[in-house]
Amino acid sequence: MAKQYETVIGLEVHVELATKTKIFCGCSTAFGGEPNTHTCPVCTGMPGSLPVLNKQVLEYAIAVGLAINCDITRNCKFDRKNYFYPDNPQNYQISQLYLPICRNGYVEIETEEGTKKVGIHEIHMEEDAGKLIHDEWEDASLVDFNRSGVPLIEIVSEPDMRSADEVIAYLEKLRLIIQYLGASDCKLQEGSMRADVNLSVREVGAKEFGTRTEMKNLNSFKAIARAIEGERARQIDLIEDGKEVIQETRRWDDTKESSYAMRSKEDAQDYRYFPDPDLVPIIVSDQLLESIRAKQPEFRTEKMARYKEEYDIPEYDIEIITASKRMADLFEETVAICNQPKKVSNWLMVETMRLLKEQDMDPEDIRFSPEHLAALIQMTEKKEINSSVAKEVFEVMFNEDIDPVAYVDEKGLKTVNDEGALRKTIEEIVAANPQSVEDYHNGKEKAIGFLVGQTMKAMKGKADPAMVNQILKELL
Repeated sequence: MAKQYETVIGLEVHVELATKTKIFCGCSTAFGGEPNTHTCPVCTGMPGSLPVLNKQVLEYAIAVGLAINCDITRNCKFDRKNYFYPDNPQNYQISQLYLPICRNGYVEIETEEGTKKVGIHEIHMEEDAGKLIHDEWEDASLVDFNRSGVPLIEIVSEPDMRSADEVIAYLEKLRLIIQYLGASDCKLQEGSMRADVNLSVREVGAKEFGTRTEMKNLNSFKAIARAIEGERARQIDLIEDGKEVIQETRRWDDTKESSYAMRSKEDAQDYRYFPDPDLVPIIVSDQLLESIRAKQPEFRTEKMARYKEEYDIPEYDIEIITASKRMADLFEETVAICNQPKKVSNWLMVETMRLLKEQDMDPEDIRFSPEHLAALIQMTEKKEINSSVAKEVFEVMFNEDIDPVAYVDEKGLKTVNDEGALRKTIEEIVAANPQSVEDYHNGKEKAIGFLVGQTMKAMKGKADPAMVNQILKELL
């Protein structure tokens, strides 16, 4: 009988925090920018320059820790992790080994078997390294220190996950919590959220863990799922062939759907950690802790319960809308202006989702404002524009966030509610189409549809279809 294997997975997730300045200096953390322009003596590691902790980094780290049920380390400090690498300007990274800011938390995920707790071993604060750019043309490597000193938290899970599905559920839950806190935008494609996967396999029922490998370079949920499946299969093949799994760091190549070894994994003592002598210890007072706790936002679960009670929209809508902080904010702010929850929800669920999908965008990238969406809904409700014009205007608004009222005026898209003018047009169309009139009288209901279409065409789509129908029925 073939052996059954179980996959054991733990994650190290790095999250770039949404502070305006770096962790130990006043340089900008903005993404992009000309190489080496967001830099100073501290983040380029100049001798004699001294780091000072950015308080906002500490507050974000504590807020994330509280949201994922961690104990907050009330007395913690920074350590130096020593290693030489060209993008690491001081030849050490400031991190936390001995006393990380948060410990012993958990995240609840939904699996096929029900709710499962994934343990959080710790969260520590650290600085990011710079970025090496390899120039093939010049046959040289260049270094950009713009990212050096950008604040990170590293969230280390326990090895509690058993499949790619559980890993994705855990990451999505984590990402949503952090986005709701405003601590990071968590865009995998821009590297503001990065996950390293530690994976081993063992026979079902075995007590001991197998040898684990660590996989890097995973910048989308799909790549993470593929890498897990690929690494699981690779390790099982090795074991079945009687070979050993080597503890090493591997790099996943998503285009080739395979991984290759980068380096063997040394143990931590190689880094010669010691407390950073330039930074004072951090004492988290009761007052600071309570003020952060009081500022925690309403998270998704509470939001879903409130929407159900307050807005009377379908559960499916609630799930989709609250799955993104940006969508939820947009929904609430628009409803506050126009007081039409179902209508707002419809625009978000149908047209917005369609355009996001077509343009391969994230809900976080939505550009239009709640004021403009509310104005569009109000114009449609007052029958100032009909539904097909509204969709056309919405598409422009989605791409350029135009003011719909001004746009409708400027393009002359208002519905013609002048009954006299409309009746005149309809009379002309009825006179010009005797065959359709006869068909209608002979019981062909569909014939009226043709006449409505002709009228809308003549009115350049700016008539109220209900009124057209009504007048037509009268005339016929």
